[in-house]
Amino acid sequence: MSDGSDDSAGSDPADSFTQETGDDGPKITFYGGRGMSAFPIAFFILWAVAQTALWRISDTAGLIVGILVGLIVGMFFVRGDWKTYANTIFEGMTQPVAVTAIVAWIWAGMFAELLQDGGFVDGLVWLADVAGIGAALFPAITFVLAALFTTGIGTGYGATIAFVTLFFPAGILLGANPILLFGAILSGAIFGDNLAPVSDTTIVSAVTQDSDIGGVVASRFKYVIIAAVVAFVGYVFAGQFMSGLEIAGDAQEVLVAQSEPVGLVHLISMGVVIGTAVAGRHIVEAISWGIVFAAGFSLILGLTSLGDIVMFNAPSDAPLAEPLEFLPVLTVVEDANAVGVGGSLINGAAGFFELAILVLLIIAAAQIMIRGGAFQVILDWSIENLATNVRNAELTMVGSAALINAVITINTAAEVAIGPYISKIGERFNLNGYRRANILDGQTAALGYIFPWSGGVLAGFTAMQTLPGEYEWFETGMLVTPIDVVPFVFQGWLLVAVFVVAALTGFGREYVIDRESEEVARI
Repeated sequence: MSDGSDDSAGSDPADSFTQETGDDGPKITFYGGRGMSAFPIAFFILWAVAQTALWRISDTAGLIVGILVGLIVGMFFVRGDWKTYANTIFEGMTQPVAVTAIVAWIWAGMFAELLQDGGFVDGLVWLADVAGIGAALFPAITFVLAALFTTGIGTGYGATIAFVTLFFPAGILLGANPILLFGAILSGAIFGDNLAPVSDTTIVSAVTQDSDIGGVVASRFKYVIIAAVVAFVGYVFAGQFMSGLEIAGDAQEVLVAQSEPVGLVHLISMGVVIGTAVAGRHIVEAISWGIVFAAGFSLILGLTSLGDIVMFNAPSDAPLAEPLEFLPVLTVVEDANAVGVGGSLINGAAGFFELAILVLLIIAAAQIMIRGGAFQVILDWSIENLATNVRNAELTMVGSAALINAVITINTAAEVAIGPYISKIGERFNLNGYRRANILDGQTAALGYIFPWSGGVLAGFTAMQTLPGEYEWFETGMLVTPIDVVPFVFQGWLLVAVFVVAALTGFGREYVIDRESEEVARI
């Protein structure tokens, strides 16, 4: 995930979060000890596993109920006044790291919806068909393109939304396996989120380990590329054996044959977003420029109308409704159920409102775990009992970062929370800032797109749920349940494996004395 702003490096994005969650804040005491402060988040994880894995219900609203019940029941374990517990929920829900993710989702949703309505999917299908990129190879190509796009714009969440909205239906039409394709998109997001200099996870991993961003990016490339090469081969190989879905009758061949290249003009729109982000502009600004170009191209080329972008459906008895019906964005309707506002911009943003609520509540539950001390208990135990030598210390860093990411499902928030402890362990064994930052970011970038309840997966699945309403041929049964994609997020699993092997073998390990101190502290 990323806010796409270089200013983050200068203002220390960890400061606002650590000031809120540090030792200076109010504490919450629980019956049963500090471990009980983990009850809300633990209850949510069990609920999510039951809902998604056992009952195979991929419903964001259901997950919202799960975290709400966990927060409510957790309150009954609080000793004394519940006011601090309640205030901590508000405190967690106002954390900047959560809001950053939500803003990225909303802007990316609007941009992707505009491209979708502007015929970009048709253009992709036409290009793949002409270039001879068949179903077997499409997931591997999608992985590469998603990796490049995410590296350019720095937001894995935004890239996931865009590629699920645009590349996923194109791949399905070409006969690619939907589970493998979704995994490839998530893998590409992991690659870019981990490597992009403007990614929040890159910035936070560097800042919390007192290292310069440029050096961190350069030093981590060897880990990322090893995982990426193997992942690419994996998608090529799996694509040969995992078949796609059959679309009714000969509709698949007809739809591919009817695809047109004009929608490829939106490659320029995507290029504008990448170029603006690489130039150091804020990700909201970068995507906003993409929205402007996408809307402009669609209108000029007749791919969409102004009413398709935003439309006011007013009742006939509304004041000045009929006299102003000549406006291209106003329609008078007789059906009361049709009254409202629609169009690409509204639809693109509205699809992520439930997910935004879920993320805010998860961060609130994590904040309670921090205030109640369960977080501290876990980390203190690991530092004292597991980090006994440099190899075990690095394995402990990998494991603790992975554990926190399983609990705090927004990767930047998890990274900010665990960052100081990674620094503490690493400094005990004189590991330099680059090595610590790479271990930290490798786990947060990877696991934030693997667990069924993680932000990256839910963002992609939320975008996917809009597809049956966009295409007549896209049926609900074509949706990928988040639990099914877990084994196929190759880049994520391989990146974790690379760091486990690196810890065991010492590959890439550097100590403080291996570099001049100024070289890892140019923030």
